[in-house]
Amino acid sequence: MPRIKSAKKRMRQTKTLTAVNRGQRSQLRNAIRNVRQATDAETRTQALARAEKLISRAGQKRLIHPNTAARYKSRLSKIK
Repeated sequence: MPRIKSAKKRMRQTKTLTAVNRGQRSQLRNAIRNVRQATDAETRTQALARAEKLISRAGQKRLIHPNTAARYKSRLSKIK
C-alpha cells in the first residue's frame, strides 16, 4: 500500500479509470461483434455507423491506438 498522499490519490484514480475503460472497451467489442453478426443490410448499416463512432472515439481518447482504430474501421467497412 502506498504511504505518500499523492500515491494514494493516484491509486484511487487508477481504480476508477480502470472501471470506466473496462466498460468502454466492452461497449466497443460488442459494437464490433454486432456488425460482424448482422444478417440484413439495414441492420448492418446501423450497427456499422454505431461501431465506427465508438471506434473513432476510442482512438481519440487513446483507449485503443489510433492506427488500430483505423484498421478496425477499414476492415469492418469491407465486410459484405
